[in-house]
Amino acid sequence: MLYVPRSGEKRLRTLLRGFPIVFVQGPRQCGKSTLVRHALPGWTLLDLERPADRTLLKTDLQGYLDSHTRGVAFDEAQRHPDLFGALRVTVDEGRGMGRYVLLGSAGSALMRGVSESLAGRVGLVELTPFTSRELSGTRRSDRWFWGGFPAVHARRSAGLRTEWLDGYVTQFLERDLPALGLRLQPQRLRALWTMLTHVHGRSLNMSDLARSLGVTSPTVGDHLDVLEAAFMIRRLPPYYANVQKRLAKSPKVYIRDTGLLHFLAGLRSPGELRTWPMRGASFEGLVIEEIAALASERLIRPGFFHWRTAIGTEVDLLIQDGQRMVPIEIKLGSEVTARMVAGLRQCMSDLGLKHGWVVYGGKERRDLGKDVHIVPWSEVAAGREDFGFGKR
Repeated sequence: MLYVPRSGEKRLRTLLRGFPIVFVQGPRQCGKSTLVRHALPGWTLLDLERPADRTLLKTDLQGYLDSHTRGVAFDEAQRHPDLFGALRVTVDEGRGMGRYVLLGSAGSALMRGVSESLAGRVGLVELTPFTSRELSGTRRSDRWFWGGFPAVHARRSAGLRTEWLDGYVTQFLERDLPALGLRLQPQRLRALWTMLTHVHGRSLNMSDLARSLGVTSPTVGDHLDVLEAAFMIRRLPPYYANVQKRLAKSPKVYIRDTGLLHFLAGLRSPGELRTWPMRGASFEGLVIEEIAALASERLIRPGFFHWRTAIGTEVDLLIQDGQRMVPIEIKLGSEVTARMVAGLRQCMSDLGLKHGWVVYGGKERRDLGKDVHIVPWSEVAAGREDFGFGKR
């Protein structure tokens, strides 16, 4: 498969000019090491899952860093926790910016090492599987059903794509988690992961999940933490504001890659998606991930929320950029009426927001008044809408 230019390349190069270390995080096999090889062709890439590379560092870690003062990337860096402290010593000697890159697929382990040892010394790039903006032609039309993992798009037949997704899930549960020191029951975690396909896009009810699995709610919470730290799921928290309304308190949950969502739900071909009862929720999750990826590229540490009152008035996505809020409603259908944006307008009124957006399945871009902008999904997928992220 030919290399597909990634939107994270620009951010990686920019951060290397301002930090001695850049941390590229994202799910396994989303293209992190490929990104580094293409963006930084002269660099050395050590894969810390390879015994030879791990041994190289274990033998004399500080000595290796002293003799390799820049131009080294460490893949799966969480496999060598001592690396973070050693890097701090090395970069604090003051030899400039853009010296090292860390890559990792276990968010909590790496972030803990970064926050404890490398605070103020590291810039962050979150790389997702391919977004629709990064694909073109037939691959973009495949993106919704098959997800965004590069290896999926490198395979032509539905059967081979399904085989790859099956192998990915199995490897994650049976090999990746134990390698991180997590002693979880693979069958139970897979059962929970599958259950999440039925509540994808809905408020998370821990008690219901715990009862179905025959475990306690804290155990379910621990398992969800693992899936979230590995970038498999997104828990979208509710947004609270000082308004005179009772607001929902539970997060909404999404399986981040739609290919994994559909595979775990038992779908095996794109035609099955047309009649799937969760089709609308699947589309909602797809759009949220695409917009979140765009916001993370354009903004500094954006916050992602949903907004829902106790009587069910809601907005699917709220993006916080400092003091600015961007409300976005998502509709699969090809029509958007004034009645369908009542929740969006209520949210805008309650939070004092001047503009709101609706992403929908139709083809026409238009406005409802001066404040609600109706945007076709096709324009979002093609990168022709930025939701004002570049405007202050």
